[in-house]
Amino acid sequence: MDPEAVANFLSEQRENAPEDLQQSFLTIEDYWDRKLWHQLTDVLVEYFNTPDSASQRLPLFRRFILSFSEKINQLKFVSLGLLAAAQCSDDQERLSFLTDLTTKVNKPASQDAYVYALVAASDVKLRLQDLAGARKDLDTAESILDSFDSVETEVHASFYRTNASYYQAKAEFGSYYKNALLYLACIDLKSLALEDAQSRAYDLSIAALISDSIYNFGELLLHPILDSLNTPEHSWLRDLLFAFNRGDLNAYNVLEDNISKAPLLDEHKTFLWQKISLAALTEAVFRRPPHDRAMTFQTISQETKVQPHEIEILIMKALSLGLLKGSIDQVAEVARINWVQPKVLDMKQIDNMRLRLKDWDSSVNQLGNWIEGVGKDVWAA
Repeated sequence: MDPEAVANFLSEQRENAPEDLQQSFLTIEDYWDRKLWHQLTDVLVEYFNTPDSASQRLPLFRRFILSFSEKINQLKFVSLGLLAAAQCSDDQERLSFLTDLTTKVNKPASQDAYVYALVAASDVKLRLQDLAGARKDLDTAESILDSFDSVETEVHASFYRTNASYYQAKAEFGSYYKNALLYLACIDLKSLALEDAQSRAYDLSIAALISDSIYNFGELLLHPILDSLNTPEHSWLRDLLFAFNRGDLNAYNVLEDNISKAPLLDEHKTFLWQKISLAALTEAVFRRPPHDRAMTFQTISQETKVQPHEIEILIMKALSLGLLKGSIDQVAEVARINWVQPKVLDMKQIDNMRLRLKDWDSSVNQLGNWIEGVGKDVWAA
């Protein structure tokens, strides 16, 4: 681009900019004239992240930044492109813009930037309901990411966020849950607005409850994003998660009327009852010491409120899901459990474990005293 044309263009943009941002254009002109590409990139990123720069991003990108795009960090180049793309008039224009950007950075030396742009394009395809096209782009991005030893966190965050959105659109709640948590692990939670944090916590909670592959959501229970649900409107959902975690049927019955507030939960009401029954079963086993885990069907029925004729199916379901390990004596109607899946404990469950440890300590002391009493002659010898 002709230096004089650039100077005229920047001068024109400076005059159109808000007064408090006009100094930035003098800096931009200076760095461009001196070919200080790194410093120029940084000041452009800073300028593009200023809300008042919105109307100037697209013209600056198309008429200025593209002219020296090969000379700057490609990941930052894509970042500038994404900020400019936000100002496109609609998603069709935005997709065309991002497709050109993706093609431009698809080079061996800039595969991280390529993934960043490709994921952004797939996000737009999701909004345009092109799920197949989005999945193809995400699969390509994932294969490239898997080949990297390391990559900028923002690239991974972008991938997990969009991948989660894809699985949410497909109602694949287990995969959504996994990718949404990975996204949160890549960002600073303080960067999320309260409304966004609440929305993500809400969607994660719903996914955890209705997924047929998630029976242990301790990672979510410990995640600080769940604190955003501590509001009168959403606290019931947080309480419901903890009720499921401890297999608390009484708490479930108290909170059950709130389920109609969430259409997806209401649609899966029968499944939720089956899931809380499984949680009640695993909790009943967990509360017992290892030497007392041979449970009759009648006992399990009392603990889980499941009809006696459905107990065998309940136990088999728990065994098949890996929640329990053991065997069933169908004739004697006894389940012998030798392992229960570990899970996050609340304070009440921790107190129960404390009492069990005290009982164990007492039993060890009694055994020691007995051995000492009956083995005096042996010890003396």
